Amino acid sequence: MRGIVTAGGYVPFRRLRRSAVPELLGSGGGKGTRAVASHDEDTTTMGLEAARLALAAVPAAAPGALWFSTPTPAYVDKTNATAIHAALRLPAEVTALDFGGGLRSGVGALAAALAGGGSTLLVVADQRDGLPGSADEVAGADAAACLLVADDSPGAPVIAELLGAASATDEFTDRWRTPGERRSKVWEERFGETRYLPLGRDAWARGLKAAGVEATAVDRVVVTGMHARAAKALVARLGVESGAMVDDLSASVGQAGAAHPALLLASVLEQAEPGQTVALVHLADGAEVIVLRATGAIAGWTPARTVAEQVATGAELPYGKYLSWRGMLSPEPPRRPEPLRVQSPAAWRAEDWKYAFVGSRDRSSGAIHLPPSRVSMQGGAVDDMEPVCLAGTPGTIATFTIDRIAYSPSPPIVFAVVDFEGGGRYPVELTDVDADALRMGDRVEMTFRRLYSADGIHDYFWKARPVRQAHGG
Repeated sequence: MRGIVTAGGYVPFRRLRRSAVPELLGSGGGKGTRAVASHDEDTTTMGLEAARLALAAVPAAAPGALWFSTPTPAYVDKTNATAIHAALRLPAEVTALDFGGGLRSGVGALAAALAGGGSTLLVVADQRDGLPGSADEVAGADAAACLLVADDSPGAPVIAELLGAASATDEFTDRWRTPGERRSKVWEERFGETRYLPLGRDAWARGLKAAGVEATAVDRVVVTGMHARAAKALVARLGVESGAMVDDLSASVGQAGAAHPALLLASVLEQAEPGQTVALVHLADGAEVIVLRATGAIAGWTPARTVAEQVATGAELPYGKYLSWRGMLSPEPPRRPEPLRVQSPAAWRAEDWKYAFVGSRDRSSGAIHLPPSRVSMQGGAVDDMEPVCLAGTPGTIATFTIDRIAYSPSPPIVFAVVDFEGGGRYPVELTDVDADALRMGDRVEMTFRRLYSADGIHDYFWKARPVRQAHGG
């Protein structure tokens, strides 16, 4: 039996209220909110967050390959998946590959993984932009998702088995963006609708036939695509039972492009019951249909943090701050020198520390050192250490300071001294935080972020963020 072993979706903490757009511009906007990546996030960091959530639910999982798909990569030429590979501390023999850059790449990689063999960790992330006040800006979203595709095995059972799939492809120019551009351009909507409807219906019929199920027997249906009008029109033609359609999160999260199918699929699986049939339909340069059935193992699968919980704990971001983070508005920076570019040899030598937050533990005293040290601070033992990864270990704020002068793309900077559960203390920058609401004793967790970029090189490292509950605490 082949299918999905675990899944995780990541929705950034910040939300742009769509009604805030006309308050500044006088036009545009709409109802609801969209998810916004922080100034220190990109598709690589969001993808890692989704991967950490997915793998936390299945500790025994051992991916044989890592595939990372995004239309908005942090690098071209350089493979982006290798940073995720390093942060997850995957063995060198686990290949890490990028799959880009169209909107169809994410669901296409999922279909390929399901049809293939071995264990593949599929990570998909997207960061959607648009001109200020445009439909793409307010309807878009930033998000990521991760799906582990493999054969059923002890300790890592399949929670959703593949029943069947189908694909329909056609060449037509509906939405496009040339390399280097941030803004997508769109053809007149009616043209795209006339192409997507027959393609979607054809793939749907063949996908159900391959799965051996009738439309009325599908319990949960996900229909998504950047062409909202075509997706909505297709829903009425699928012949499914009333109530089977899944909320596409457009009102609360927005449309996350290539990442949206996997994000919605992760969200559906988090709520699925054994025996339920789930169908995913995605429209982009054609149509993809994937039909799955939740297995009995899904009852014992506990997601680390559900998509619904993340949607419920978001916080509003002012529209002016959003424009600043997106580089569309340039406020005066702090009068301090900008950081220098990262040195590749030094970063490579400290790879475990830099990408996976791995310190050292003295074997004799148990003292934990952050960053790793050769000499123990307790007893002075030399080179008698073992690695200890604290990326998944929560901590408590011992003290903190707010710096409004240091260089930052989004001042002020909040630094805190964090005491980790089980030992270890480290001064770390905080993110996704309201500085005025911060208190000593607050609980935090580690998150992988981009500190800054210089000379085209991104300096990735770990920050801490407040631990939040689904009720918003």
